[in-house]
Amino acid sequence: MKISVITICYNSARHIEKAMASVLAQSYPDLEYILVDGGSVDGTVDIIREHAARDARIKWVSEPDRGISDAMNKGVALATGEVIAHLHSDEYYLDREVLAEVAATFRRSPGALWATGGFHFVDSQGRFLKEIKVRRYCYRRLIHSNIILHPATFIQRDAFLAAGGFDLGVHYCMDYHLWLRLGAMGDPVPIRRAVACFGVHGGSRSLAQAEAAYAEELKVRLDFLKSRSMWQFPYRLEYQVKKRLNRLFVRRLFAAADAPPKEAP
Repeated sequence: MKISVITICYNSARHIEKAMASVLAQSYPDLEYILVDGGSVDGTVDIIREHAARDARIKWVSEPDRGISDAMNKGVALATGEVIAHLHSDEYYLDREVLAEVAATFRRSPGALWATGGFHFVDSQGRFLKEIKVRRYCYRRLIHSNIILHPATFIQRDAFLAAGGFDLGVHYCMDYHLWLRLGAMGDPVPIRRAVACFGVHGGSRSLAQAEAAYAEELKVRLDFLKSRSMWQFPYRLEYQVKKRLNRLFVRRLFAAADAPPKEAP
């Protein structure tokens, strides 16, 4: 089973080295690594080119795109693996056995379309901030909230294509939009440990623009419910409560990332 890991990036020289190292250090042998750069001018392309010259598992392209969804879809189009994963340039795998465990998870669950695990929030220095464990899954819970963690999720490529890939009209919650369609096809298999790290810093788009992302998530959810003639009102009320909780969570996470490291006793 070949696994294709896709990293999209733009002016990511500050972070991308760690992401690439975590993928290329994987013990799993049947690996393909695809990098889709949006035309960086900060040295990102030089880093990618240098690694690609030394490692035949790397495929890469650098050219303008039509946004994050387009770049991620482009990566899937370049992929030849049976399983795909998206790991952004400010994310990295927790250890070198992650992909081996992913492959074992799919082998234990023949017919599974996707699998998902947990992740760690870390600061710009790699300090642990918080663990988000794999959530207890059912499709109804997914409709209520995005309980799937993107960098910890692995999808059969055929299922990704059958679900339609990422929608270019969705700017923040393209992953949730996809999960709703994948979830209608089958439940994900849980990977019961953290597999990836998500960096918290000022450029973390999904956190820095959390308000807009959360509003778009509601729109994605309501459009989905409307398409299935399902009742929308309870979800609107739930959103008002969760929006405040989400705002508090993001503020606390950034505060923890900005805090000076604790001195050893």
